[in-house]
Amino acid sequence: MFQNSNSKTIFTTVVICMLCSVLSVAIYHSFFAKSSLEKADIESYAQKVSYQRINSLLQSDRLTKSLRSSAPTDFIYASQISTPTVVYIEASSQEENQFWNNKKASSTGSGVIISEDGYIVTNNHVLNNSNVVQVLLNDNREYSAKVIGTDPTTDLALIKIEEQGLPFVLFGNSDSLQVGEWILAVGNPFRLQSTVTAGIVSAKARNIQILNNQNYSIESFIQTDAAVNPGNSGGALVNTTGELVGINTAIMTYSGSYEGYSFSIPSNLVKKVVMDLKEFGVVQRGLLGVVIENMTNESAKEKSLNKVTGARITAINQGGAAQEGGLQVEDVILEVNGRAINSVPELQEIIGRFRPGQQVSITYWRNKIKNYTKLTLRNQVNTTELISTRKDKVLTDLGFELRELTELEKAKVGSFGIRVISIYENSTIALTNMAPNFIITSINKKPVNNIDQLSAIINETKGKITLEGIYEKYRGRYPYSFYREE
Repeated sequence: MFQNSNSKTIFTTVVICMLCSVLSVAIYHSFFAKSSLEKADIESYAQKVSYQRINSLLQSDRLTKSLRSSAPTDFIYASQISTPTVVYIEASSQEENQFWNNKKASSTGSGVIISEDGYIVTNNHVLNNSNVVQVLLNDNREYSAKVIGTDPTTDLALIKIEEQGLPFVLFGNSDSLQVGEWILAVGNPFRLQSTVTAGIVSAKARNIQILNNQNYSIESFIQTDAAVNPGNSGGALVNTTGELVGINTAIMTYSGSYEGYSFSIPSNLVKKVVMDLKEFGVVQRGLLGVVIENMTNESAKEKSLNKVTGARITAINQGGAAQEGGLQVEDVILEVNGRAINSVPELQEIIGRFRPGQQVSITYWRNKIKNYTKLTLRNQVNTTELISTRKDKVLTDLGFELRELTELEKAKVGSFGIRVISIYENSTIALTNMAPNFIITSINKKPVNNIDQLSAIINETKGKITLEGIYEKYRGRYPYSFYREE
């Protein structure tokens, strides 16, 4: 009896324990597990909402703007990256004779190393037609530099020193700059090593009319309030990551010193000019073949434009790109390759990035309707060919730049010859009243077929020199005389 009763007690105890366990599990799943699942669902939902909000902010650019407003807290990184790439430049003219060398210092400024093998970009006015150029690096190494090419129409120049492994700046995208964005101006004035000043972008596409004496000039400056003084010309304008976004060029001042307005050439234009100078020794300018002016409030109303924007065509060159593409006087150019045009400087800068022969899409306004066309840009002589211009010292000293005729031009004029591309203001050639596009066919009655031949004769001749030739649009032959000192 005792054993049976004991066994029943043990069995009953085990059953009760099992029932309690099952009941405990059921109660847990009914209350606590449900609560945990709800918590996990809530956390998952909150995370999903958070991601959606972040994506929404990113798409609206609100987060980007709020992050930008709190950065940078300093400019240490940008300074460290850019200062070793900025150099001091001293340019001078040197004349030699059998008794002495006469060296005359003419100008100083800054420059920016853009490749590890020694290519340096600076302003054309820093070189100032000099034939001796010295470069002082940030680490005090000094070199003689060779002038690769100059472009007065953008006030840019490319020089080179013979060295390898140099620090160089990376090009940034100047189109992405926004008004109010932080920038640094880095120069090497007065042998003071690299000097860094900070400011913001004050405006874009500024025209301050400092290149008006140049045909086809481009002024579409980035305006900043970074301190820039004489000697900073040719230095770097960099963003907060140390990328080159401009070349410092000018200040607007009444005192001769910095007064809060400095101007830089956009890096996207600089890059194109430098590539041309490096490859051809001259800038390949693609031209629309138009005369344009800014729209005003009155002219916009007259044409039923809903805002004051675009560039109005006031004249068109015969046979130029614009005429061939169907544009007319009084058309308003609104876009180039989908980019809105707000002013003449902006249009000039964008077109200035293209070479002759390249095609661009134009959106224009005519008779209250938006129209579209494609144009093939042309060069200064209204062809689509790339031009190689000679700038031998003997030629630039006289004040002109020349190139040889293309085969098509030779067939057209029925003669060999040399075309005058540009004439420097107040130069010896300018005083003869010769005009650009004059074709030189003889010098002192001797036929001349190429530039090498012309340069050699000029070098050998002292006294009176007469260049004779033709203009394609005018009949007859035209002589121009000047004197070369003994």
